[in-house]
Amino acid sequence: MSKVYLITGTSTGFGRSLASAVLERGDKVVLTARKPEQVAELVQANQENAIAIRLDVTNAEERRAAVKAAVERFGRIDVLVNNAGIGSLGALEGFSSEQIRKQFEVNCFGVIEMTREVLPVMREQKSGHILNITSIGGLVSIGGFALYCATKFAVEGFAEGLRDEVKPLGINVTIVEPGAFRTNFAGDANMQPETEIDDYKGVIEPLREYLYGGNGKQPGDPKKAALAIIQVVESENPPLRLMLGLDAYSLWEQRRTVEREEFQHWREIGINTAFEGADVTPIGG
Repeated sequence: MSKVYLITGTSTGFGRSLASAVLERGDKVVLTARKPEQVAELVQANQENAIAIRLDVTNAEERRAAVKAAVERFGRIDVLVNNAGIGSLGALEGFSSEQIRKQFEVNCFGVIEMTREVLPVMREQKSGHILNITSIGGLVSIGGFALYCATKFAVEGFAEGLRDEVKPLGINVTIVEPGAFRTNFAGDANMQPETEIDDYKGVIEPLREYLYGGNGKQPGDPKKAALAIIQVVESENPPLRLMLGLDAYSLWEQRRTVEREEFQHWREIGINTAFEGADVTPIGG
């Protein structure tokens, strides 16, 4: 039986590649975008299996309308892909309060609220799969990306806890953590700080050169990423996390090595903080 996907942010990048790959398989897709005309071509070529819906994930009415349209057209939602997001690069001090809130509204609260909107449908079906596209930046934070990574770390924690809540209901949750892929991350959607502060240039400029200088040359292929994501959806035992790209794995492994050494160095000081005789059994232990 074909699956029904609802994918946010399908205009470009991972969302577009995944929507195309899913349609090639004969599955059905609700393509959502702030400008649905940008996906009209895909819908026109797949009129029986695709619809386009206007969706800004920060807009409650549009979230509800997207879910309603999906159910009315296809009768169910099997896979929700929370893909829509915006990037940022710059020193935290240079971003305005409005920019900080916008980053969280799109990357974090939009994901949570979209998930809440779809969960009643999946609960009634007693099946479903929620995929949250985060980043290796959801596991490893780097100076210059502190704001962006904060939103991705938040989604990681949200998704990990959600997995335990919904698994007994027949609903799976997977976090997808890409490294550098040839998407639009370094394009117009990448938010710049309102103020540039000279003191941070030594940290920010090399990253800016890496991000924009290497745009279009990133090692990751979004089409191959889409096929990997579909493989997870079709798996009988899907993972909580799917990391994509050797660069992502390498960065994660380097950071975990340093982290383990630091934890071990401070372990005795850290554990000698309990009351004498206190029960220190961890949750779930």
